[in-house]
Amino acid sequence: MIYVFIAGGLIIGIVLGVMSPIEISPIYAKYTSVALLAALDSVFGGTRAALERVFNLSIFLTGFFSNSLLAALLVFLGNIVGIDLYYVALISFGLRLFQNMAAIRRLILSRRTK
Repeated sequence: MIYVFIAGGLIIGIVLGVMSPIEISPIYAKYTSVALLAALDSVFGGTRAALERVFNLSIFLTGFFSNSLLAALLVFLGNIVGIDLYYVALISFGLRLFQNMAAIRRLILSRRTK
Protein backbone atom coordinates (compact mmCIF):
# COMPACT_ATOMS: atom_id res chain seq x y z
CA MET A 1 0.00 0.00 0.00
CA ILE A 2 2.82 2.41 0.81
CA TYR A 3 4.29 1.85 -2.64
CA VAL A 4 1.15 3.31 -4.20
CA PHE A 5 1.58 6.50 -2.16
CA ILE A 6 5.27 6.72 -3.02
CA ALA A 7 4.64 6.21 -6.73
CA GLY A 8 1.67 8.59 -6.69
CA GLY A 9 3.67 11.30 -4.95
CA LEU A 10 6.52 10.86 -7.39
CA ILE A 11 4.22 11.11 -10.41
CA ILE A 12 2.41 14.17 -9.02
CA GLY A 13 5.73 15.85 -8.25
CA ILE A 14 7.11 15.21 -11.73
CA VAL A 15 3.92 16.47 -13.41
CA LEU A 16 3.84 19.62 -11.27
CA GLY A 17 7.54 20.23 -11.90
CA VAL A 18 7.22 19.88 -15.65
CA MET A 19 4.07 22.02 -15.85
CA SER A 20 5.26 24.83 -13.55
CA PRO A 21 6.53 28.00 -15.25
CA ILE A 22 9.40 28.43 -12.79
CA GLU A 23 12.83 28.91 -14.34
CA ILE A 24 16.07 28.72 -12.38
CA SER A 25 18.59 31.47 -13.08
CA PRO A 26 21.97 30.17 -14.29
CA ILE A 27 23.53 31.94 -11.32
CA TYR A 28 21.70 29.59 -8.95
CA ALA A 29 21.88 26.45 -11.10
CA LYS A 30 24.78 24.94 -9.12
CA TYR A 31 23.04 25.57 -5.80
CA THR A 32 19.76 24.15 -7.05
CA SER A 33 21.27 21.03 -8.58
CA VAL A 34 23.28 20.17 -5.49
CA ALA A 35 20.40 20.88 -3.11
CA LEU A 36 18.06 18.79 -5.28
CA LEU A 37 20.50 15.88 -5.33
CA ALA A 38 20.92 16.13 -1.56
CA ALA A 39 17.15 16.11 -1.10
CA LEU A 40 16.80 13.09 -3.41
CA ASP A 41 19.48 11.32 -1.40
CA SER A 42 17.45 11.88 1.75
CA VAL A 43 14.26 10.66 0.08
CA PHE A 44 15.93 7.47 -1.15
CA GLY A 45 17.51 6.98 2.28
CA GLY A 46 14.09 7.42 3.89
CA THR A 47 12.56 4.92 1.48
CA ARG A 48 15.30 2.46 2.28
CA ALA A 49 14.75 2.95 6.01
CA ALA A 50 11.00 2.46 5.56
CA LEU A 51 11.59 -0.80 3.70
CA GLU A 52 13.96 -1.93 6.45
CA ARG A 53 11.28 -0.90 8.99
CA VAL A 54 13.63 1.46 10.84
CA PHE A 55 12.22 4.76 9.53
CA ASN A 56 12.30 7.70 11.95
CA LEU A 57 10.62 10.93 10.85
CA SER A 58 12.84 13.24 12.91
CA ILE A 59 15.99 11.65 11.46
CA PHE A 60 14.54 11.95 7.96
CA LEU A 61 13.57 15.61 8.33
CA THR A 62 16.82 16.70 9.94
CA GLY A 63 18.80 14.78 7.33
CA PHE A 64 16.74 16.24 4.49
CA PHE A 65 17.29 19.86 5.52
CA SER A 66 20.83 19.52 6.85
CA ASN A 67 22.02 17.69 3.71
CA SER A 68 20.49 20.35 1.46
CA LEU A 69 21.91 23.22 3.52
CA LEU A 70 25.34 21.62 3.80
CA ALA A 71 25.46 21.06 0.05
CA ALA A 72 24.44 24.66 -0.69
CA LEU A 73 27.01 25.92 1.84
CA LEU A 74 29.69 23.82 0.18
CA VAL A 75 28.88 25.36 -3.20
CA PHE A 76 28.83 28.86 -1.68
CA LEU A 77 32.20 28.43 0.00
CA GLY A 78 33.61 27.01 -3.21
CA ASN A 79 32.45 30.08 -5.10
CA ILE A 80 34.10 32.37 -2.54
CA VAL A 81 37.40 30.50 -2.68
CA GLY A 82 37.22 30.03 -6.44
CA ILE A 83 37.11 26.23 -6.42
CA ASP A 84 34.25 24.21 -7.87
CA LEU A 85 33.41 22.34 -4.67
CA TYR A 86 29.99 21.49 -5.99
CA TYR A 87 31.60 18.57 -7.81
CA VAL A 88 32.43 17.07 -4.42
CA ALA A 89 28.79 17.30 -3.34
CA LEU A 90 27.53 15.95 -6.67
CA ILE A 91 29.82 12.95 -6.51
CA SER A 92 29.12 12.28 -2.84
CA PHE A 93 25.34 12.51 -3.06
CA GLY A 94 25.30 10.76 -6.43
CA LEU A 95 27.17 7.77 -5.01
CA ARG A 96 24.89 7.62 -1.99
CA LEU A 97 21.85 7.81 -4.23
CA PHE A 98 23.03 4.83 -6.27
CA GLN A 99 23.88 2.89 -3.10
CA ASN A 100 20.45 3.54 -1.63
CA MET A 101 18.76 2.59 -4.90
CA ALA A 102 20.70 -0.68 -5.01
CA ALA A 103 19.71 -1.43 -1.41
CA ILE A 104 16.05 -0.62 -2.16
CA ARG A 105 16.13 -2.92 -5.17
CA ARG A 106 17.66 -5.75 -3.10
CA LEU A 107 15.07 -5.29 -0.34
CA ILE A 108 12.16 -5.36 -2.78
CA LEU A 109 13.50 -8.37 -4.67
CA SER A 110 14.29 -10.30 -1.48
CA ARG A 111 10.72 -9.81 -0.26
CA ARG A 112 9.27 -11.08 -3.52
CA THR A 113 11.33 -14.26 -3.44
CA LYS A 114 10.16 -15.17 0.07
